[in-house]
Amino acid sequence: MATEVFAMAGNAAAQGQGSQYQGIIMLVAMFAIFYFLLIRPQQKRAKQQKELVSGLKAGDSAVTAGGIHGKITAVEDTTVTLEVATGVKIKMNRVSVTEVKQ
Repeated sequence: MATEVFAMAGNAAAQGQGSQYQGIIMLVAMFAIFYFLLIRPQQKRAKQQKELVSGLKAGDSAVTAGGIHGKITAVEDTTVTLEVATGVKIKMNRVSVTEVKQ
């Protein structure tokens, strides 16, 4: 009878270690899913936005984050000047440009 009790205790200890490894594996799998579904695409979008902002030049047609369409007339370090109508120019932050139209 005593040997059966020790045998059962050994089996329970082995099952306990298996559940610990399952928890770690699930945690790593959840982190991998979050990385590939959330973090990596956001980094990719940020990189594309940075490239777009650094490539702005006078003469480009642009759309801002506020939905303003215009033609870039001047580009400075942190600002761009958009001509939204004939003779109407507005100065905006460079990072507010979200799209360049051809």
